[in-house]
Amino acid sequence: MRLALGLSYAGQHYEGWQSQSSGQTVQDHLEAALSAFATVPVRTLCAGRTDSGVHGLMQVVHFDTLLHRDMQSWVRGTNNFLPSDIAVQWAQEVPPNFHCRASANSRRYAYIVLQSPVRPSIEAQRVGWVYRPMHMETMQLAAKCLLGEHDFTSFRASSCQALSPVKHMLRIDIQRISQSQDSAYWRFDFQASAFLHHMIRNLMGCFVAIGQGLQAPEWMQTVLQARSRDAAAPTFSPDGLYFLGPVYDHSWGLPARTVAYDSLPGLTP
Repeated sequence: MRLALGLSYAGQHYEGWQSQSSGQTVQDHLEAALSAFATVPVRTLCAGRTDSGVHGLMQVVHFDTLLHRDMQSWVRGTNNFLPSDIAVQWAQEVPPNFHCRASANSRRYAYIVLQSPVRPSIEAQRVGWVYRPMHMETMQLAAKCLLGEHDFTSFRASSCQALSPVKHMLRIDIQRISQSQDSAYWRFDFQASAFLHHMIRNLMGCFVAIGQGLQAPEWMQTVLQARSRDAAAPTFSPDGLYFLGPVYDHSWGLPARTVAYDSLPGLTP
């Protein structure tokens, strides 16, 4: 049968999702745990690969197996073999034509920024950080030009392996979650057909520059039209980036969220 799993993880101690020879990736740990539980080798495919330091609130994977166990056993049994900062949240049998990546209609990410005169401590490696105030109106104006289908080459890493830089940006939401007059959490939500390598972190670099008044809102349009990575701001930190998971058609019957969504201020949809 084919199984789908929903997985959450804190990414700061791992070299991203995709398996590496070092064995220090989320995929390496998940497959080792699944193989230990199933007592046979298990290989997985994921809905969206995340970079080193990036967190996952609902990564979705699928794999085929001859082992029949109830779904809760797959959750609890696999988690027994996983590090404490990686956890299977749910397991579900899916039809053989389900594919965690190809069946997804879109993908969702959130970026959390702490605006504060003092660097993060408890939230270290879980939020991005800026010490200058940011302004909502200018960033919202800048976001408008990114909606719809565009060539996002300016926000693409040189190592990106995507076949096309053209993606459809469905939604960008920006909200300020006030803490005090001098500090706040900012949450940026992105939903698109798919994302390029470092695309959100490069967008965030531009949003921060605009929010702090270093660039005008119209600069985002100029960067987009340049179709050159050199036109954009430096790549922002991976610390505050969270993969919220893929969006599937309701007919698959898969969960849309996990309890991990509540792990940080501002992360509740």
